[in-house]
Amino acid sequence: MTIPVFRNLVAGEWRDGDGHVDNINPSDTTDVIGRFARANAADVDDAVEAGRAALLAWAAVSLDERARVLEQIGRELFERREELGRLLSREEGKTAAEGIAEAGRAASIFRFFAGEVLRPGGEVVPSVRPGIDVLVERVPLGVVGVITPWNFPLAIPAWKIAPAIAHGNAVVWKPAELVPASAHALADIIHRSGAPAGLVNLVTGPGSVVGQRIADHPGISAVTFTGSTAIGKGVAAATAARLCRVQLEMGGKNPLVVLDDAELERAVECAVQAAYYSTGQRCTATSRVLVTPGIHDRFVERLAQRTAELVVGNALDPATQIGPAVSDAQLRQDLEYIEIGVSEGAQLVVGGERLERSTPGHYIAPALFAGATNSMRICQDEIFGPVVAVVPVADLDEGIAVANDTVYGLTAGICTTSLAAATKFRRSAEAGMVMVNLPTAGVDFHVPFGGRKSSNLGPREQGRAAIEFFTATRTTYVAP
Repeated sequence: MTIPVFRNLVAGEWRDGDGHVDNINPSDTTDVIGRFARANAADVDDAVEAGRAALLAWAAVSLDERARVLEQIGRELFERREELGRLLSREEGKTAAEGIAEAGRAASIFRFFAGEVLRPGGEVVPSVRPGIDVLVERVPLGVVGVITPWNFPLAIPAWKIAPAIAHGNAVVWKPAELVPASAHALADIIHRSGAPAGLVNLVTGPGSVVGQRIADHPGISAVTFTGSTAIGKGVAAATAARLCRVQLEMGGKNPLVVLDDAELERAVECAVQAAYYSTGQRCTATSRVLVTPGIHDRFVERLAQRTAELVVGNALDPATQIGPAVSDAQLRQDLEYIEIGVSEGAQLVVGGERLERSTPGHYIAPALFAGATNSMRICQDEIFGPVVAVVPVADLDEGIAVANDTVYGLTAGICTTSLAAATKFRRSAEAGMVMVNLPTAGVDFHVPFGGRKSSNLGPREQGRAAIEFFTATRTTYVAP
């Protein structure tokens, strides 16, 4: 069987790079999805030049036509959501249902920003000087570098690329090397949408080469990055050195507080959905559950039952609830942290072992720890796998203190039937997003997304808030 070869997209043309890398299915490591070109620094340079040229063509396009282009991208994503979702699941490992839903979400994001094209905002105000008007406008930045992770290979690129081009910018996009097939599919849809050649350029390759060149390039006006905090700090340092605008969405160690008055089954399902689905490979995943004494034992017992019931298997099997880890390296990291948790004195209640299935893959049984303390590494480090630790807390106040005792601040949740408790938690949580009686993972596409502390740097993503990052304010004074 011939393995297909895929190229990068620069200046509206598909081109080879410095060799190729195989894209391996984590549910079946004998399945090679394709061979994808690796870009180099020179390819990034060419992509920036192409973007700069495309800016002029895009600026000449009417707002109505610009909106039509984004609408067309969204329409094709939606019409092909099952095909694209299965491709996503095949290369990333989340279940087919999750992959299809993500493709649908990417479609909704492009459709939302098609509308934003026609709502740029701005105002005209009188000057304090007689006879002079003042125009306050939002204007594009130029060429934007987009660096995206492997865990949401359609949705996260969509919520960066769609607002970038909706607000008049060009894009040089580096996806994660583990998910080039989804990236190629999205780039191809954009390429055929009627957008000017070079408006969105795809350069797939190692972060140390391609990502670094994007961060360093003087022709890139802004960089938006989603990934680990460690790499995000490197991007921040590189962009700060040349005073480039930067937006970073990074890690999380998200708490879910469960109070005595919580509805038990609802609280358990919130934990299961957020901690284990997508194999726990979400920056918004619940990784710490902080439980008060009156419900603690019942909660741990029931959560252990639900965890043991979860079906782990091939991402494309309809019976599968939890797919594999995305790679052997990620699986090894998950298993290492499980060993660390045991060595630190936490009780491994269920799961945590490597699994064998009918196809060779990176399978792991979702793990539940009890009796953990918040100082343990399993409660402080972002594991990025299906591993959750239950930490006993005395009451709401201790729950809030422990929830905030982390360098991260992306999401935080509480399960309670008390409006007063929910309100106090909402006001006290040091997180960018707060969930009440809901999983910490799972957010809408039309409202701001982002965190605090080491989880975020720069303006929020998604929704109308995206204009804050992807445009600059221009103030014009006009005299007759």
